[in-house]
Formats: sequence, structure tokens, C-alpha cells
Amino acid sequence: MASLKYTHAVVCRIPLSFRTRGEIELEEAKRQHEAYVRLLRELGLDVIELPPDESLPECVFVEDTAVLCNGIALITRPGSPTRTKEVETIRAVLKKELDLPIVEIGDESAKLDGGDVLFTGREFFVGLSEWTNEAGARAVAAAFPDFPCTPVKVAESTHLKALVSMAGPDVICVGAGKTAQEVLKRIEREATFSYQTLTVPEDIAANVLYVNGTLIHRSVDEIPESCKVFAERVDFARRTLNMSELAKAGSGLTSCCLLFRHTRHIRSL
Repeated sequence: MASLKYTHAVVCRIPLSFRTRGEIELEEAKRQHEAYVRLLRELGLDVIELPPDESLPECVFVEDTAVLCNGIALITRPGSPTRTKEVETIRAVLKKELDLPIVEIGDESAKLDGGDVLFTGREFFVGLSEWTNEAGARAVAAAFPDFPCTPVKVAESTHLKALVSMAGPDVICVGAGKTAQEVLKRIEREATFSYQTLTVPEDIAANVLYVNGTLIHRSVDEIPESCKVFAERVDFARRTLNMSELAKAGSGLTSCCLLFRHTRHIRSL
């Protein structure tokens, strides 16, 4: 299946308050994020960079605020109520600045984090976690009726995409650990398509970003054994990034951007 070519990415800079989210070296986190944004631009994306909001320590993790597919933006309902304002910010940017059609979740009982939504290019899998429930999964199915949508139980405190992510067209990257392998089995049982799997020995290596023919994964310093697997198994372009500080509070590479294809030119913010 030909993979979608992305044209744009939305990211948000790191606020000083990010350091309240754990034992985080703030300056290193900022350097890592700057390298991340720079790489997205090098890969040809038009990057919309939002300013940091000190009242929102986790605003850098924009993935959780929306699900973008086929030119439509489903605005999420994060499981953590403290993140509601993040959603409001992203809604305004997607609607007013980027002119994307917006779908809202009407069910007030729904909880949905974008980090729990895996789109394979053929179907959706939605992780049921501390942050996402069945009603949230139904909202994804309703917003994108052209694609099958399957809820998948994951551990309470884990986002689905911390365990599995797309490493290329029809290729699922998954950690070798017991939890990740159990989730993969659930996905394979329900999937409408037979995907290739790329199993990495370090679970933290499973969260990768595939952008327009290039696989982005964490650096050899952070995932030495998995880097060997990527080198052996991946026969297209690869780029690596340090994510140690950002990953202390998020899933990793996917969590810091919203990727989409836009057919019209958009002015930079």
C-alpha cells in the first residue's frame, strides 16, 4: 500500500514547567526538541511551531490533542482533565489557521488521547487505557467511517503507541517485552490485513516515526541493541534522534507532532 505523503506538522515548544513532569533535564529536553523539529523540516515538512504555554506542562505532546486523517481533524477528549486547554489551543490552530474540517466528540463520557490511536494506513486500532475508553474508540470509528476501527486493551498507564507504532507501509514496530507482545497478538487477531512486524529488543525503541519514506528512531546511545535490528531489517532511509528527556514524560517520537497532508499552501504562524 502506498503510504500517505505528509506535507505539514504541528509542534509545540517546551515550557519551563515541563520539568515538573519528572526528573527532566530541561535544557537537554529543549535541545532534543529543536533537533526533532529541524529533522522534520529537513524531511520536507512545513512545520507550524506553537509557542510554549507555561500553564500547560505537557503542551509539547501535541499528538494527544487530535487525530488527523483524510484531511479531517477529530478533536480528542484527553483522559487527564488538566489537558483540556491544550485541546482548545490545537482546535483553534487547526480550524482557524489551517482551515481543516473539525469533528467534535459529542459523548461527554468519552475519553480519548491521540497517543492511544494507531492508524496503519488501512485501519485504526485504539488502545483502551487510563486515558482512553470504549466511548473514545467509538468516536474514532464514527469520525472515520471509511476505515475499520478496533479497540485494543492496553495496560492502564501505557499509551498504545508506546508499545506499537508504524515503521513503514504495513510494518508494525513492537517491543519484545511481554506487555507489547500481548498487545500485538490482540491487534493481529482483529486486524483486517496481515502486517509485517519489526520486533525490537528494547521496548522503548518501539515508538518510531515514519515520515515520507524515512524511518526516525532513537539513537544508538539510547537503544544500542534495537539500532542493530533497524540497521539489519530496514532497507530505506533512517534517521536517529536523542529522546531521553522528552520520553520521560511521553511515548517518544510520535507524541511531539501532529502530521497531516494539506492540499493548499498555508502561511506560517
